[in-house]
Amino acid sequence: MMKGCQNECPAGGCTGGATKQAVESFKAADLIINPATTFKEKPDPDGLVFGTVFTDNMLTVEWSVTSGWEKPYIRPLENLSLHPASSSFHYAVELFEGMKAYRGVDGKIRLFRPTLNMDRMVRSAARATLPCFDKEELLECIRKLVEVEKEWVPYSTSASLYIRPTLIGTEPSLGIKKPTKALLYVILSPVGPYFASGSFNPISLWADPKYVRAWKGGTGDCKLGGNYGSSIYAQREAMELGCQQVLWLYGENHQITEVGTMNLFLYWENEDGEEELATPPLDGIILPGVTRQSILELARKWGEFKVSEQYITMSDLTAALEENRVKEMFGAGTACVVCPISKILYKGKNLHIPTMENGPKLATRFLNQLTDIQYGREDSEWTFLVS
Repeated sequence: MMKGCQNECPAGGCTGGATKQAVESFKAADLIINPATTFKEKPDPDGLVFGTVFTDNMLTVEWSVTSGWEKPYIRPLENLSLHPASSSFHYAVELFEGMKAYRGVDGKIRLFRPTLNMDRMVRSAARATLPCFDKEELLECIRKLVEVEKEWVPYSTSASLYIRPTLIGTEPSLGIKKPTKALLYVILSPVGPYFASGSFNPISLWADPKYVRAWKGGTGDCKLGGNYGSSIYAQREAMELGCQQVLWLYGENHQITEVGTMNLFLYWENEDGEEELATPPLDGIILPGVTRQSILELARKWGEFKVSEQYITMSDLTAALEENRVKEMFGAGTACVVCPISKILYKGKNLHIPTMENGPKLATRFLNQLTDIQYGREDSEWTFLVS
């Protein structure tokens, strides 16, 4: 008997069991592998531009409300053929994840905390009313896809293979409703540094409350494409003003939330004179990042300074800058790992953040420890071996 979905999906997102015959989750044991027979040339790891080169193969799994999940396939990368009324096109009924495979110094290929990505993907699926699936089965399918494409994992400790699991509604209808058809697919892309400025060069931010990334009761804590597409306009304005990313603010008190597509950290001396690493709390408008969680866990394990999940406003930050209490500020995410911040343009004024003058000691330490784990220089239970 086919194992059902074990994920306790909320809010009607899981449609396993919608009919008696519907398959509640695909199984990696049923994976059909028909790989490409012609191969593209592998790119130079030093010249990679993020997300522009793709491997030879992809993973696909189809779902319908009547049959449930079909068998998973690994097949040559190809264009999708979808009805023009598909709900993902019209109403953004879709989601994605972002994770990486790393070739370690020992030659082994590892994923970094992929179960956290699977957990978040299931939560996003529920919020988007897309079908649930067994997280362990998808992870094993991804492992096999990376194994098939192992020569695409860069032979470099400054590059990696980006993994993009995606789930889209393919309902051929213009009605705004829960889709009766969906497609899950995974594509792979070898990547270098996310920012054109390099892997650890500081970035400048534009903070203006006229644009909001997410709001209470919205979808900011899920990885839905609509959250990102709607941010492009503000990102363009930030670049026109000479900044590289948007510092997203929320509410009348201008709470600091996220940096572009990254979680934000502030290392400072708080008002009580304590050395503290602070980041906004997961209150529904913040994406629960894997790198965010890892940084918090590392900092608490070190036990060398206070670690807080708390609200930080622009007035808190400007007061701390005036009193020379700010040590470092940085973004964190899968794409960039850790990214220092050197400037914020706010209310027409440039605020200098002394991150680089302070080393940046802490940001560098996090970057080094995380990449040591990812590239196998340090053993850790956070890694998942592919081969």
